[in-house]
Amino acid sequence: MTNTATVDKKDIQKLQRTIVDALEDVKAQDIQVFDTAHLSPLFERVIVASGTSNRQTKALASSVRDAVREAGFSKPRTEGESNGEWIIVDCGPAVVHVMQPSFRQYYKLEELWGEKPVRLKLGAAKPVVPVKEVAPTLSAAAKKAAASPSLRRSSAAKKGALELNPPKKSAPRKVAAKKVAVKKVAVKKVAAKKVVAKKVTVKKVIIGA
Repeated sequence: MTNTATVDKKDIQKLQRTIVDALEDVKAQDIQVFDTAHLSPLFERVIVASGTSNRQTKALASSVRDAVREAGFSKPRTEGESNGEWIIVDCGPAVVHVMQPSFRQYYKLEELWGEKPVRLKLGAAKPVVPVKEVAPTLSAAAKKAAASPSLRRSSAAKKGALELNPPKKSAPRKVAAKKVAVKKVAVKKVAAKKVVAKKVTVKKVIIGA
């Protein structure tokens, strides 16, 4: 008897987990699980969930039905799927009520079956593969420089040296001044030559006279 009870307990736990996962896959709202073994000999669990539209309630019921069958349990029976306002999925030991919010508030199944709520972890986080940040494309030389501590230090040292002793730049003003001075000297030489030539011409004119 004890072994049979243990097996049954594992089966009902597996079944309720399968149902809850199927409901979560289709984004069911406000999932509640209740132990009803002490209230009815016909089933051990009542699970209530909400869907926001006829389309969602039908999708929720379909998801539960498929998941339960794939998990190896008997094929569930459904009622109320034609209108989608309140669908009952009979999974044998567990009965699932998928309801639209207005129907759920009116019929208040939690008050009828909710004496012993089952603490079941909902919204179990699935393992997330960490996404690596995409680094900017670097050349092989740049990657090597970034990876090498000695190269990073030498690069920093070079940068510091340049900041302390910046390279000397030629003074453009001095160069311009030298050019102006040379130009003036050349002008003076040309003027002097013209003056000498003028004097020679004057002398020749006087002698000729």
